[in-house]
Amino acid sequence: MKKPVRLRNGSLVGLDQIEVFTNEEFYSLAADHFAEGLRLLAYFAMNVSHEKHLFMLLADDENGQVEILRSKTKSHMLSLADKIPAVVWFEREMHEQYGIEFAGNHWLKPVRFSSAPERKGLPGVTDYFSVEGSDVHEVAVGPVHAGIIEPGHFRFQCHGEKVLHLEIELGYQHRGLEKMLFGAPYKNSRWLVETIAGDTSVGHATAYAINVENLAGFKVTAEAEIIRAVALELERLANHTGDLGALAGDVGFLPTASYCGRIRGELLNLTGLICGNRFGRGLVCPGGTGWNIPTGLKEELLKRMQTIEKDLIGAVELLWNNAGVMARFDDTGILPKEDAIAVGMVGLAARACGCGIDSRTTHSYGAWQRFKPVISTERSGDVFARASVRWKEIKESFRLIREMLKSRDGFSGEASVEIGELRPDNFAVSLVEGWRGEICHVAITDVNGKFRYYKIIDPSFHNWFGLALVLRNEEISDFPLCNKSFNLSYCGHDL
Repeated sequence: MKKPVRLRNGSLVGLDQIEVFTNEEFYSLAADHFAEGLRLLAYFAMNVSHEKHLFMLLADDENGQVEILRSKTKSHMLSLADKIPAVVWFEREMHEQYGIEFAGNHWLKPVRFSSAPERKGLPGVTDYFSVEGSDVHEVAVGPVHAGIIEPGHFRFQCHGEKVLHLEIELGYQHRGLEKMLFGAPYKNSRWLVETIAGDTSVGHATAYAINVENLAGFKVTAEAEIIRAVALELERLANHTGDLGALAGDVGFLPTASYCGRIRGELLNLTGLICGNRFGRGLVCPGGTGWNIPTGLKEELLKRMQTIEKDLIGAVELLWNNAGVMARFDDTGILPKEDAIAVGMVGLAARACGCGIDSRTTHSYGAWQRFKPVISTERSGDVFARASVRWKEIKESFRLIREMLKSRDGFSGEASVEIGELRPDNFAVSLVEGWRGEICHVAITDVNGKFRYYKIIDPSFHNWFGLALVLRNEEISDFPLCNKSFNLSYCGHDL
């Protein structure tokens, strides 16, 4: 009897060991296992001869495993949208990229750019959902914005000031990055993955390195794993701090906005102290790290962290103690837990709805197997909850970094050896908890040990539709605040 393959995070399996199910078997298994509590990680297609092989990855968070389902088709597939709403974005992507028709999915519009011959390659040239009725009007925002922001188009269907529906159109940042990795690893591949989402350079570089190391049968040192974990937590600290300041700015509370803007810079400087780049470029590489943390640098990091944390507590406490700020945060942009689960939300946005999803604990890897983080959650699913989870995670990151740095006198993780050739015809998966949420990388090698296919799922790909949901029945003036409370990546989605 055929059974789905199950892997641990950061492991691999021979491609020929992944069973190929019929469409009906695939549909039944996926629907049943989602109903049993498994969670959608990724769903993508790969060309094999004259067919498309479809791979679905489901997370079993309770047992720390990743289940792989595989099927194949030439052009038609049963849609799982009625059973697993989270697949909609993925089915739309496969329709856009491969022309696969998903029977039962009635809204297969592109997620990045149109695939219609007369509109080929043009983002934003598409059909939009519209609402008819007396006094219903449409408001279009972007892709060119008034501030310094990545391009994205937001189309609101409104009745007066109330938002009935928000449609989000992306694709303006598409660089063809996944395809650039086909045939890799190249010498510049690790630099490419650092640009998937610039504010998550360490997160994506770590996911890539884990896959390459796994395929090469290479084990990095415990010291290198700690350096990577410290860098990931510094990335989390800097971005959460910046977001709390931006949320304060969106409601006109300038003290916290100003303080957090400065403190974010100080946190970025800590990463710059380690590797010479404030966004962690060059810090993580297959085989280890590009830089060490000797004893003197460790002491300097701890010293600076003490001052930064004190300043940050003072700045953020101003936010919680201001009644006007709390009035704007409370009950704004609510996402119920059941909706968050249905659409496959991850990261801080999911944890703000009461979903305890965090790959550092549910699919533990590297240093997290020794240094256990406390998962931070809230229940209300509103702007306040998303801000509160950020603050809880900031405090936890300070604790974790101190604990990791104090565990040794100094750290030498520098990669000084070649990791070797990659195993041919293998399937590898890595999950890394970035500051926005769960990052998923899948690498499939060919007969020569090169990447036949490389799939990247940034947490933003899961979460953009969640932003659309929280705007329903909200005032349109609440959009900037709700948008910032998610702070999703455009380029991380567009790839």
